[in-house]
Amino acid sequence: MNSEPIAGNSSEPIALDQAFASFDALWSPRIVASVNDYDVRVTKVEGTHVWHVHDDTDEFFLVLGGELHIDLREPAGERRVTLPQGSVFTVPRGIEHRPYAPRGARILLFEPTGTLTVGDRHEEVPDHVDATTGHALNA
Repeated sequence: MNSEPIAGNSSEPIALDQAFASFDALWSPRIVASVNDYDVRVTKVEGTHVWHVHDDTDEFFLVLGGELHIDLREPAGERRVTLPQGSVFTVPRGIEHRPYAPRGARILLFEPTGTLTVGDRHEEVPDHVDATTGHALNA
C-alpha cells in the first residue's frame, strides 16, 4: 500500500483521507498546506459552531463529505445556506455567520494564516468549539 505523507507544508502530496483519519476532534481544524499567506485547513464538524464574524477576511468553505449549513446575518436579513458534499461557498468579510452540521461533515477551509476559527467578534465559545488559528496536522 502506498504510504503518503500527511504532514502539512510538505513538498509531497497530502492524502486527505489519511489527514482526516489522523484526528478525531470536532471544530478543531488541521493545517494541511500553506499557499502564500493562506492556510488550507481541514476539519470534522458536527453540531453547531458559534455566531461570529471575520472583520477583515472572507471565509471559504468546501464540503468534502456530509452536509454543512451556514446561517448568515446579512444587511437584508437572516438566511441559511445549505452546502451538500462537493459544494463551495464564501462568507464575505464582515458578515456574521454560524456553521452547523446536524449529521456531521468534513470540510476544507481556505483562510489567511493566523485567522481565528471564532473570528474577530463572537458569542461565548462553548467547550465543543476550539478557538484556534489551526493545529499542525500531526498535533
